[in-house]
Amino acid sequence: MKDLFETKPRPIPITKEMVREAYRKVRSNKGSAGVDEEDLNKFNENLSGNLYKIWNRMSSGSYFPQPVKEVIIPKANGGTRPLGIPTISDRIAQEVVKSYLEPRFEKIFSPNSYGYRPHKSSHQAIARVRENVRDYAWVVDMDIKSFFDEVSHELLLKAISKHVSEKWVILYLKRWLESPVQTKGGLVFKEGKGTPQGGVISPLLANLFLHYVLDKWLDKEFPTITFVRYADDVVIHCESETQSQTVLSAVKARLKDCKLRLSEEKTKIVFCKNYKRDIKNNYPNRFDFLGFSFKPMSKKSKMGMFLGFDCEISMKSRTRIIEKWSKMDFQRQTKLDLQAIAIKLEPISRGIIRYYATIDKWSVQKLFYHLDVRIAKWVKNKFKSMKNSYLKANDWLRSIKASHPTMFYHWSIF
Repeated sequence: MKDLFETKPRPIPITKEMVREAYRKVRSNKGSAGVDEEDLNKFNENLSGNLYKIWNRMSSGSYFPQPVKEVIIPKANGGTRPLGIPTISDRIAQEVVKSYLEPRFEKIFSPNSYGYRPHKSSHQAIARVRENVRDYAWVVDMDIKSFFDEVSHELLLKAISKHVSEKWVILYLKRWLESPVQTKGGLVFKEGKGTPQGGVISPLLANLFLHYVLDKWLDKEFPTITFVRYADDVVIHCESETQSQTVLSAVKARLKDCKLRLSEEKTKIVFCKNYKRDIKNNYPNRFDFLGFSFKPMSKKSKMGMFLGFDCEISMKSRTRIIEKWSKMDFQRQTKLDLQAIAIKLEPISRGIIRYYATIDKWSVQKLFYHLDVRIAKWVKNKFKSMKNSYLKANDWLRSIKASHPTMFYHWSIF
């Protein structure tokens, strides 16, 4: 039988292994189907043929992406955010180019940029902010309005051209940037701006764009400050009130020149108040970053308690987690046994604890009290003998926890 990946002459240096490796990465990230409604299971039914088709078209220059499927997801503040979901085939194609370009771009990216980069993480970004607020009393908490929708194709391609000479790469990047979005109302064609938030290549392109718009510019214009950027979430640390006002004003002008803008409602100057900086002013003294609230907090030391400036899980994050538990409504599912409830909750609990408890174990432990209350409600609904008594339900759960301490994931941690 002829190998569908049999080598053939081609003008574009895309190998079969590049496509296979891209598929492995896309498969590990999972994700839903695009406009063709073909999910990973369906794609895998003809895996060799599908990968050959991607390789054949990309290597010959005849690859064209399908429209991006728009999916509206809720935001923590009550609003919504559009995600653009490419097809499985297009995600694989994007991964091929991303993997080809990423090592090149990594050589120029700032150490203060943490989002969607190899060997970088949100925990590292949060740790850096925690260090910075001890040394800098002022913060410019920035929110770039609709960043992924507003990115200028002209300026982005200008940045790309500094590092990419291969015509085939630029050809495919242009096609992805210009690919229309399939909404419920029909196809929407872009007018020289936007990169889908949800595309495989989008975070890399966003990092390149903001490298020139902000990272490199901040280092040149304000060498005495520092900053932490995670994709389009940016925290700038300043030495004084005057400097923070100057930086904020300059950033607004810079973004305007680069066809972006700040969200006036969400961008603010913050004073990082602690026992050393007890200055009365009218500035807010807290800001949120990557699911955590940075604010004045009581801290312990060998000398006793003192007022520090640190972080804990944000109220928005807590509310979102509790709402997720509430929507599961497992306390009414009395046909299930306790082990089944534990299995159902395990991946959610594991994700919450691994992300938040790494930074703030105490607050996360208190948060899981709400989950134990819901489990107790299930016990009350399940057993008639405990229907009217939380005390009996809690006592029963404590006995189960004593004999099976790892049944629920959070029981094994707290």
